Amino acid sequence: MSTSIKHLFQLFVFLCGISILAQDSIPKAQIDPLYREDQFYAGVTYNLLTSVPSDLNIRGVSGGVHFGFVRDMPLNESRDFAIAIGGGFAFDQYGQNLFIGEDTNEQTIFRVLDSDVDFSTNRFSTATLELPLEIRWRTSTPTTYKFWRIYGGIRVGYTYWYKAYFKQTNNEVSQTDIPEFDQVRLAATLSFGYSTFNFYAYYSIKPFFKDAVLLDSNAKLDFRTLKLGVVFYIL
Repeated sequence: MSTSIKHLFQLFVFLCGISILAQDSIPKAQIDPLYREDQFYAGVTYNLLTSVPSDLNIRGVSGGVHFGFVRDMPLNESRDFAIAIGGGFAFDQYGQNLFIGEDTNEQTIFRVLDSDVDFSTNRFSTATLELPLEIRWRTSTPTTYKFWRIYGGIRVGYTYWYKAYFKQTNNEVSQTDIPEFDQVRLAATLSFGYSTFNFYAYYSIKPFFKDAVLLDSNAKLDFRTLKLGVVFYIL
């Protein structure tokens, strides 16, 4: 696991502890009839690959962390139905056997590495600013801090940093300028559960690369991701 992933995971654990104290240990001083729920969020995911050739597989660490703030806006008097919009950050890493490099004409190469290619590291990493938009239903009340929730929505993002990194004996390749990479991200999200920890799913609607084809087969590369994990919320 890379140093960045470790640091962000430690932040996740720290925020988790704060959430438990905030929701389970600290009583509310008074009932607030205009309460809002789940303003802060943080989560960790395992990142799967979808819409890729059958021989393109996960190899190594493939996961991510995300966190942010949303403005919860209840739509009814009981405040159990709401919308939310905000901002956040996501760091993701995809360990797999897709090599991304350049030829002598500085054209991008996309090649699926077979089992004959010996390498120690091959990953694609991204850092993304996100704009979550959610429709929310929950069973909360002004005095109930453990409740069921179902939140669904979309997440628009801009990947301001990315890197494809490949390493084998006596050879390293690092790509930070890939013209085919689409820095604008769009995904559907769903979270549901009870109390602090909740199941989280994220599906990439837009592929990662535009007009990208594999070197050996000339097949179109429709690289997408399905993230599965947990998310917790802080008031």
